[in-house]
Amino acid sequence: MYAVIKTGGKQHRVSVGDMVAIEKIDGAKGDTVVFDNILMVAAEGQIRIGTPAVNGATVTGEIVAQTKAPKIAVFHMKRRKGHRKKTGHRQPLTRMRIRDISF
Repeated sequence: MYAVIKTGGKQHRVSVGDMVAIEKIDGAKGDTVVFDNILMVAAEGQIRIGTPAVNGATVTGEIVAQTKAPKIAVFHMKRRKGHRKKTGHRQPLTRMRIRDISF
């Protein structure tokens, strides 16, 4: 059984027990989060595709940690002008463990 959820502007294929890193959502370690924007659910040969979401489907997860992604170097340069600027960015992430898929 698996589902495709949409959160943080991205789509993730999840199954029960999976660890998923998603865009940061508010909450502390151990909190339960319910996702209700489910795009597709597949179980035992049955596939339900939403238009755009499957009615009545939910995915429940538990927050494992609030972390950051690896650093990305951002470099701006203008040729022949002597302008150079280097900065970095670390995207905040939430690590989730998927507990339940229901529909």
